[in-house]
Amino acid sequence: MLQVIPLAAQAGIAGFESPAAEYKQLGLDLDDLLIEHPSATFIGQAKGDSMTGYGIYDNDLLIVDRAAQKSTLDIIVANLNGVFVCKLFDRKAMVLLSAAEFHDPYALGQGDVFDEEGIVVRSIRMHRTSRKVNQHLADVG
Repeated sequence: MLQVIPLAAQAGIAGFESPAAEYKQLGLDLDDLLIEHPSATFIGQAKGDSMTGYGIYDNDLLIVDRAAQKSTLDIIVANLNGVFVCKLFDRKAMVLLSAAEFHDPYALGQGDVFDEEGIVVRSIRMHRTSRKVNQHLADVG
């Protein structure tokens, strides 16, 4: 169980009281907080910078839910012609979009092999590399 200090820290350089003064344990479990469908969810790692305009950066962890309700514009993980991609999926136009201007939209065609793996419901920014995450990804990759 994660122990949480209820503190809204400002991003600016401003002082604030010691969080220990108001420390209390909240009943938060990251699995419960971040994962709605445990049996249909997996975690991947973003590679590249084509999705930074949508808030997904290189090495971020992606929580991908296969059971999430689909909407017209979802950020998804998919297998496109044998390559895993993370893109914004315009379901109506059947187009994959990147946030980066240097990547053109990709219109899915009849010759494409396209399998949507799931919807990116959350991303976790890795401000420091984690030995555990890196080791696990090396073990499975």
